[in-house]
Amino acid sequence: MTVPLTRSLYRTTAHAAGGRTGSVRTDDGRLDVRLAPPRKKVPGTTNPEQLFAAGFAACFTSALAEVAAEFGADASPARVACEVQLGTTDTPAGYGLAVALTVSLPGWRAADLQPLLHRADEVCPYSQAVRGNVPLTLLAVDDPATDDRA
Repeated sequence: MTVPLTRSLYRTTAHAAGGRTGSVRTDDGRLDVRLAPPRKKVPGTTNPEQLFAAGFAACFTSALAEVAAEFGADASPARVACEVQLGTTDTPAGYGLAVALTVSLPGWRAADLQPLLHRADEVCPYSQAVRGNVPLTLLAVDDPATDDRA
């Protein structure tokens, strides 16, 4: 199900040339990168999966902070790792993505953090964009600094 926007809050345009061996640049020039396929280690390049992972991680971190604030908690020090896999599928397209978000928050145990991840997943625009199309795993992990006795 698609959900139309009721009001646009931000708009950007990126232009790609040359596919996975080309470049991508935004209209304002704030992003201007050369691309190379994921398996090729070309210095000074990135790939679409890395760009997607970076955007999803940043967006989810903001969604988590928004959700935590609703409960009077500060999630600004949260760490979100977004793993994006590109692989083959048994579909006519033949290719697909899978995403895993691993989140820690100083002072929080995984069991207490997991419900916030599910709530953040409901409001994160990237989560909404992939829902029903891309397998998404949400994993809360204990903050290494959290004392088991607390």
